[in-house]
Amino acid sequence: MTLKTRREPAKTQQPVMELIAKRWSPKAFRLEIPKEAELISMFEAARWAPSCFNNQPWRYLVTTREDPEAFSRALACLTEKNASWVQNTPLLAFQIMRETFEYNGKPNPWSGFDCGLAMAQLILQAESMGWSVHVMAGFSRDRVREAFGVPEGFKPLVAFVIGIEGDPDTLPEDLKESEMEPRERKPLEEIVFSASWSNRMF
Repeated sequence: MTLKTRREPAKTQQPVMELIAKRWSPKAFRLEIPKEAELISMFEAARWAPSCFNNQPWRYLVTTREDPEAFSRALACLTEKNASWVQNTPLLAFQIMRETFEYNGKPNPWSGFDCGLAMAQLILQAESMGWSVHVMAGFSRDRVREAFGVPEGFKPLVAFVIGIEGDPDTLPEDLKESEMEPRERKPLEEIVFSASWSNRMF
């Protein structure tokens, strides 16, 4: 069967790495679970992200369909809309952020940025291996804390799915249309400035 897909490289304004141009966040996934060695490679890529004072504030909670009870607990942490499609995915995980520096216990205002860098490296590593990642903000931090025993000082930051892109026809009707919409980004002229906020660099 030939899957319907919109996985065409992004129409970038300037040349970028093929891996970046190909990356996107599908909602339709096959049920194939990454092998342990593949997951290790993805999290190893995240492990080597840069961070302030090398604090490495990222932690991960990972559930797969091989453990239905844990996967169900994770699914119950999502908003209803996200759960409607994530229930048909192979792996659901959460990135957890340490809120303080380990070396002095003081609040780390750069933890979120550092975790974003780690997530980006995980995503690109997954993409290079033929897997897709969809990151979500729609979940309850309190439910994650309660369901998985997240300790004080750690904050659930994002939820994400890892899998192989599937057939959009498997999605609920209200999500199928958005799955096929063209990918768009703000032009460079709107996001890069020089000398002053009103002076565009490009």
